Amino acid sequence: MANTKKFSDRKKDERAAAYIFTTPAMILLVAFLVVPMIYTVYYSVFKYQVMRPDDIAFVGMDNYAKLFKDMDFWQSLKNTFYFTVIVVPVQCVLALALALLVSKRFRGVSIFRTMYFSPQLTSMVVISVLWTVLYNSNPNTGLINSILVGLGMQPINFLTNAKTAMNAIIFMSAWQGAGYQMMIFLAGLQGIPTEQYEASAVDGATKWQQFWNITLPNLKGTIKYVVMITMIQAMKLFTQPYVMTQGGPRNATKTMVYYIYTQGFQKGNFGYACSVAAVFFVIVVAMSLILQRITNAE
Repeated sequence: MANTKKFSDRKKDERAAAYIFTTPAMILLVAFLVVPMIYTVYYSVFKYQVMRPDDIAFVGMDNYAKLFKDMDFWQSLKNTFYFTVIVVPVQCVLALALALLVSKRFRGVSIFRTMYFSPQLTSMVVISVLWTVLYNSNPNTGLINSILVGLGMQPINFLTNAKTAMNAIIFMSAWQGAGYQMMIFLAGLQGIPTEQYEASAVDGATKWQQFWNITLPNLKGTIKYVVMITMIQAMKLFTQPYVMTQGGPRNATKTMVYYIYTQGFQKGNFGYACSVAAVFFVIVVAMSLILQRITNAE
């Protein structure tokens, strides 16, 4: 009985310690996530102008009705989906390839790991400014176009052409973000028992067969996690179009978050921006649940 009482008291102490350590995080979570979400839904049913804070009127579902008739909203949603559908598989495949490369043991591998991860440590604003210069259509200042001209090709208007602007941002984003996913994949690869590879090698399995039958099955949970977080990050695209194209040309790179920003902070339509944010939140949650259902089924 004494041992049972000591065990029970220890459990209570552990539970109390857990509450003490998690309470600050929960307070911050409520303050900076839950409360803003509640206020977003609240203001979405009001006509509220930032420049005229006293002029606020309840409009019910009018903001939502206006939203679904707004062609700029649909264009922003289309651009966001296009970016997500392309960048997620490209970035994940690139990250896995890099992880496989740096998982090998050879001299200087730590240098390559640092090189591939270093873009993740740099501010996205700095990266966007750098790539804006690289994408410059003037061959005298744009490195990429200077190389193309040197090869006898015509310069490309990467950021000023509606057909190429989003693809240019996708390429830059995949390059910048792959380092983070690479480290996650690398951790997953290091958790795979080497005995499985040794046994398959004895049985005569090729490198491709080892990758398909050992590496991928063992990385199943890691792949699910990486795809999920990459999709969520892609849906939140803002900094790149804000710095590099300002949503242009002809709204070709205006995303949902950028559209919310322009409505709420540039045009001052705070109530309407909240309605867009609320709908966008539902879309992101729905996509996350669908992706989770698909990956679980697989």
